[in-house]
Amino acid sequence: MNEPLLILGMVLVTFGVRYPVLAVVGKIKLPEPVFRALRFVPPAVLTAIIAPAVLMPEDNQLLLSPANAYLVAGVVAGLVSWRSRSLLLTIVVGMVVFLGWRAVFGAM
Repeated sequence: MNEPLLILGMVLVTFGVRYPVLAVVGKIKLPEPVFRALRFVPPAVLTAIIAPAVLMPEDNQLLLSPANAYLVAGVVAGLVSWRSRSLLLTIVVGMVVFLGWRAVFGAM
């Protein structure tokens, strides 16, 4: 199949599903509880993306041990983020811990 045609089809499907909802929401006033609930969407989505990558780094098997460099770096990054509220510091410390842990204790 032709790749540009495939990409165009994906764009149309994605746009077609999302645009009507955004158009309707822009025209009506949503109740305050809906706005309060929507504040929890970004943390929920990030958790759904990050948790499997950290807890099951390979073969879709739960790995809760110090050998899991992803888990160690994720916990340290979470603590740094909680204490410092600095995104850049969190990323740098998380990456340093991850790469250092893998260098010292062996790659997964």
